[in-house]
Amino acid sequence: MSTLPVIAAVDGSDDSMRALDWALDAARGRGAPLRVVHVRQYAAWMQADVLVAGPADQDDDPVLDQVRTYLAGLPDRPVMEYLGLEGAPGAVLPELGSTAQLLVLGSRGRGGFASLLLGSNGMAAARDSECPVVVVPRPGREVHDGVPAGPGPRVVVGLQVDSPDEAALGFAFAEADRRGARVQAVAAYPWPVQVWTAAPGQIVPPAVDQEAVENETRTLAEGFLAAHRKRHPDVQAEPYVAPGDAAGHLVAASKNATLTVVGRHRRRLLAPTRILGSVTQAVLLHAASPVAVIPPTPPED
Repeated sequence: MSTLPVIAAVDGSDDSMRALDWALDAARGRGAPLRVVHVRQYAAWMQADVLVAGPADQDDDPVLDQVRTYLAGLPDRPVMEYLGLEGAPGAVLPELGSTAQLLVLGSRGRGGFASLLLGSNGMAAARDSECPVVVVPRPGREVHDGVPAGPGPRVVVGLQVDSPDEAALGFAFAEADRRGARVQAVAAYPWPVQVWTAAPGQIVPPAVDQEAVENETRTLAEGFLAAHRKRHPDVQAEPYVAPGDAAGHLVAASKNATLTVVGRHRRRLLAPTRILGSVTQAVLLHAASPVAVIPPTPPED
């Protein structure tokens, strides 16, 4: 059975070349082929029904030629594949996820407005791809407040204890195992807890004990981590439990992290289309480390 490739989406920009370096390292770690893909953008005025992928002239693609030159003579290269396509990258790139184990791209390519921190292609791929998507940010993103963390490589993962994302946890532990890193699971709990206002003569609900809420959150987090520790006994993992906004804590934890892992929003009954949750979007926009967005595990029949 052939190993699915790691795909690096390139467009010749510095952002995409940084993504190529990350994808190259990921392919080595997985023992997988590296497929370098360049999607030539159709003109913006063309109709949506023709913005589909089609083969491009493989011998006349300066972007792929640039990558070949860049990788020439590089030691310990994985098996390399090159693919040129024509179409709308925001539509084509997510479709490639069905043929890959990982899709890697830069935070912003040549297209789009300069003010955007994350290009629309990255958002579309993270939202719609069937495989995990890694978005590599530009260097120098400032995260002013980090979180307590010891030395050494660290993979950060978001953990919502009332609805844990096993796919994201599994990806984080596997990646930490490959990289000799530890896992830091960020589990935020809402605080202050809103309580009802009692009308005159009614009994006021007892005050919520923050320490009790934090201890319960920590206990639940440890329970969800236990199964993954058993599968990856060489990976050290600890929960980071804190009150407040999950997105803010994940962005802070991304400072000096090797990778930040978040789950993609699950489909809802009344909203069957794929969407990115607000926490995932915030982390993509502001995290200092590369961000992996993991699609949910398909429900069993």
